[in-house]
Amino acid sequence: MAIARLLDRETARATTTAARASVRLRSNLNLHEHPGDPIQRMLNALQPSTYIRPHRHAAGRFELITAIRGRCGLIVFDGEGALLEAHVLTPGGVWAVELPGGAWHTLVALAPDTLLLEVKPGPYDPATDKEAAPWSPPESAPEAATLVRRWEALFAPGSASATTPLP
Repeated sequence: MAIARLLDRETARATTTAARASVRLRSNLNLHEHPGDPIQRMLNALQPSTYIRPHRHAAGRFELITAIRGRCGLIVFDGEGALLEAHVLTPGGVWAVELPGGAWHTLVALAPDTLLLEVKPGPYDPATDKEAAPWSPPESAPEAATLVRRWEALFAPGSASATTPLP
């Protein structure tokens, strides 16, 4: 049995295939062994049209997101839901971002089979891991799909630069 855990094309394929088959159009593969681990590490596969409700993590609980494959938009909001920043994450450009705890944010898949590596402090407690933005619709709300399309448009060719703060 190997000591090193290798993450390869098959790992990426299986994780992105699971996202394509998911009703939510996303899937994750935990790399940490237990929710109580002090460092949480996971692969997140996203498909276009998935809605990740804007959220924040507690102060002092950073989140590091690295683009492995595809193209993803990161949007940072103020406390009222106004857009502050929009950045494209892709292996050939800005490939990683570290968000401080307390920053309202979301991600939008801009290419099929987008694959991200996420690292954040543990332990994982679903009751306290993140706080959903009260100004954003829940996943089940019909307006969530409209919001995703609006976010995707931020990153469309010819739109304002998606690597600088928004006005």
